[in-house]
Amino acid sequence: MDLSFDSFVLAASTADLSDEPAARDVADAVEFRMDLADDPLDALSEYDGSLPILATNRATWEGGEADESEGDRLDALVAAAEIDAVAAVDIELASLRDERGSDAATSARAADATVVASVHDFDRTPARSAMRSLLHEAATLGDVGKLAVTAHSDADALRLLQATQTATAWGDTVATMAMGDAGRHTRAVAPVYGSKIGYAPVDPADATAPGQYDAQTLRSLVRELSDNPDV
Repeated sequence: MDLSFDSFVLAASTADLSDEPAARDVADAVEFRMDLADDPLDALSEYDGSLPILATNRATWEGGEADESEGDRLDALVAAAEIDAVAAVDIELASLRDERGSDAATSARAADATVVASVHDFDRTPARSAMRSLLHEAATLGDVGKLAVTAHSDADALRLLQATQTATAWGDTVATMAMGDAGRHTRAVAPVYGSKIGYAPVDPADATAPGQYDAQTLRSLVRELSDNPDV
């Protein structure tokens, strides 16, 4: 399946692909959390939904639950990329800096999957210059650079939005969000500044990160704030 990040993509996050029918009216894609699912490759092979999939197999060292070896974890992502429904895979920037992660990205692209290079900071919001550097590196080693930080103040949230705007102005394709209550609004506002992916559960009770809106609410907010009624 095709999935373009030239415009905003709302990804419904889930560890259960049977949620896909409930997401169709509001989401553009499904973020399938392989690390939270039972038998994820079997689930992907059996998937018959209409939304393209962004496969994530998040490592424990970056907030996920994939506890297999780094090689096995990345091999599972490559195997996912080879399944027709999988249009993109998420690989951590730290992994992409190593040969094994770089090779996984090459294999995923060979299977026509886009690579989202992700960075998560569960403690703080770095300086704007640091975020800009991270986003540029991620967008260079991947096809989309994703940065999720933790905001403790309005100033943190504003700094992330500024970094998003700068990255977009420089031609990088990025996705940004600030986790936590102080950053929650950035999930709706960041697309105005160029962020290309929003993540939201179909059911608020199934949130996979702090501060997520449910998919219907996020879609409504992004559409209301955007100049493009088709968002």
